Amino acid sequence: MNRRFHQLDVFTAVALKGNPLAVVHDADGLSDDRMADFARWTHLSETTFLLPPTDPAADYRVRIFTPDRELPFAGHPTLGSCHAWLAAGGVPKSAGQVVQQCGVGLVPVRQADGRLAFAAPPLRRSGEADDATLARIAGALRIERAAIVGSQWLVNGPSWVAVMLRSRDEVLALRPDFAAMGELEVGVFAPCEGEAQIEVRAFVPTHGVNEDPVTGSLNAGLAQWLTSAGVLPPSYVAAQGTALGRAGRVYVQREGATVWIGGDVAGCIEGRVGL
Repeated sequence: MNRRFHQLDVFTAVALKGNPLAVVHDADGLSDDRMADFARWTHLSETTFLLPPTDPAADYRVRIFTPDRELPFAGHPTLGSCHAWLAAGGVPKSAGQVVQQCGVGLVPVRQADGRLAFAAPPLRRSGEADDATLARIAGALRIERAAIVGSQWLVNGPSWVAVMLRSRDEVLALRPDFAAMGELEVGVFAPCEGEAQIEVRAFVPTHGVNEDPVTGSLNAGLAQWLTSAGVLPPSYVAAQGTALGRAGRVYVQREGATVWIGGDVAGCIEGRVGL
């Protein structure tokens, strides 16, 4: 069956500088195995499948696959899937806000400052990482344990453990040992100056992609942590993808207890796919 298909670049206004996403529309009838096979075939960090919602409050339902597994939530697939749904003629039930249904429940998506932004889902786990975990992360990153100056579990679908280094240069110089990282999903960041206030990298070898170019779920967790702790202001910009030749930008806005994670989306490919 031929189904409508989009391939988009997320967290960038310029195609080929963000994180690509494949979106299959009208995915009713596709088996789990067929979805997983297609996600492995695209070999993008995520591929999504749009379905009718089962919750009456939602506008659409999405299933999110990496080349290795299905995720209950991920950030750049949320923005990209919403963009594709709207581009295909989707009309939200409430003006100005789209409600996505996914594995973690309902995720609101709004338009702000000309770009889409999703409300960061609640953290399922937080708190500092223990010494054994930090020693393992330091070994996998090939750095001294003393180079890590802060840490936090940020589990919001993916099971991120984030560590803070002192400088952007240290973050960009990392050449991890992915075998030593094992099942850990590691986010690394450091403060910086200029357009962006932090530089971010995301390592996820168990997802079939060693380094994710630009990561909405990780940045959502970081924003919840760093704005509530007063490390960063309620509004800031994160840079990610620099080490991979990308120029991703994530726009954070905290409003009360809600953290909005925004980004531009650039279209790349539109057509039909036989699945």
